Amino acid sequence: MPLPLLDLQAGSLVPLPARGGMAESVHVIDADSIDAINAALVTGRPLLVRGEPGTGKSQLARAAAEALGRAFVPHAVDSRTETRDLLWSVDAVARLAEAQVLGALRDGDHAEAKRRIALIEFVQPGPLWWAFDWPSALAQAKRSGASEAATPEGWQPERGVVVLVDEIDKADPAVPNGLLDALGHGRFDVPGANPVVMDRARRPLVVITTNEERALPDAFLRRCLVLHLALPTEADKLIAELVVRGRAHFKAAKCSDVVLTQAARLLAADRQKIRERDLAPPGLAEYIDLLHAVTEQRTSQKDQLALLVRIAKFALQKHPPELVP
Repeated sequence: MPLPLLDLQAGSLVPLPARGGMAESVHVIDADSIDAINAALVTGRPLLVRGEPGTGKSQLARAAAEALGRAFVPHAVDSRTETRDLLWSVDAVARLAEAQVLGALRDGDHAEAKRRIALIEFVQPGPLWWAFDWPSALAQAKRSGASEAATPEGWQPERGVVVLVDEIDKADPAVPNGLLDALGHGRFDVPGANPVVMDRARRPLVVITTNEERALPDAFLRRCLVLHLALPTEADKLIAELVVRGRAHFKAAKCSDVVLTQAARLLAADRQKIRERDLAPPGLAEYIDLLHAVTEQRTSQKDQLALLVRIAKFALQKHPPELVP
């Protein structure tokens, strides 16, 4: 039986409960995102989400997991990330400590000591291992002392997994190609263990984000579906879009439409100035941060508007003044 697709309307609110260290939030999903996720689900292709920072790329993956009833396994990429990190990693520090302890016990059983410092005893499952074969990943996590990935209450592996590979453009070009190799073959090897094989009946949804810091290999792009997320460029449309997003996060009793609109106008003005300088502009994330800062400190509309004017620069103006006079 195939796993379900997203059955949502454009503009639907997807609640995001606090889980796995992530704060409670909500996601407003649009029509293109719904269509792109469903296309990725039925084709088995990874979904590459492009767009400037602060447009909700990473949150979209989390929202898809919640709406589909799947486990969510995120992995943040950095400049040191290797393809192997997406599959499995080794706790080298723990292995070294174990070897030093065993070395101090000179009269111990050498065969037992060798077994205890074998590489497989310190291998920790990466996001694709959890996504391909949750039961074997769980068994390996218990063996190596790693933590189990966070799951919704009552979730079972048959429900499937959403993997987020966040900001893949920070990695060496070998990483995206290596990722697609594992996805294409539906399996990968682990030293000292059986190969990890994807359960095709519960194929994972893999969402990959990029902030366009580095060009991605053409071969990688050809094997992905691509979703472009962007805020409107026209000021009036941008303000209206931001107010809709703000209303999803803040009840009217806590933050009026007047405050939401004024914050959106300030952001729209700053975006225009910064774009003229060809710099990264503030986006949705900065807008929500600004509203949080205001609503947590003031309750009346008058006081919120006054505070908004004073602190907007802290949330919106991220570049040196000499670059944006």
